[in-house]
Amino acid sequence: MVREETLKAAAQAARSCRNCDLWRNATQTVFGEGPEGAAMMLVGEQPGDQEDAQGRPFVGPAGKLLDRALAEAGIERKTIYVTNAVKHFKFAPRGKRRIHQKPGTVEIVACHPWLEMEIRLVRPRIIVAMGTTAARAVLGRPVTIARLRGKIMALDDGRSLLVTIHPSALLRIAEAEDRAIAYAAFVADLKAAKLGL
Repeated sequence: MVREETLKAAAQAARSCRNCDLWRNATQTVFGEGPEGAAMMLVGEQPGDQEDAQGRPFVGPAGKLLDRALAEAGIERKTIYVTNAVKHFKFAPRGKRRIHQKPGTVEIVACHPWLEMEIRLVRPRIIVAMGTTAARAVLGRPVTIARLRGKIMALDDGRSLLVTIHPSALLRIAEAEDRAIAYAAFVADLKAAKLGL
């Protein structure tokens, strides 16, 4: 897949990925970013509208919320690696808007070699899977967030995994008080991941 095993070479190779059909409508491939050797890797679902436009992960509204939560948890984003399970934006057009659609098994499986490569090259000690798609991609099976959330689990390769919600889920909570409680729990999960290093 990639001759030279570096994140830069992997990102370059991923630009021409045709493992599924998502590349046809997406603006570009959105690969992960962060330092090789980062102790922590955050895995989300897929790029959103702004990520697709800018070519960088977590730069839209969910990314801004994630940045705030990371800061409150005492984690500098520049020290961690941030990526998504699926590298192209899956959406349905509605007029001029592009409405997010959840990636399916085909897309998760098609992108899995890229995620595996990122994990192998970054060598994180802990992976934080944000949301069901990310947790499924890392574990290789469907999971229930409520059952696994906030617990540090040992993976077969010696790394640790912590499953939490995706920050976009917080944006969908209508009531301010409920949103504040859910946000505090999300920050607590990030703090637990930091302590698990």
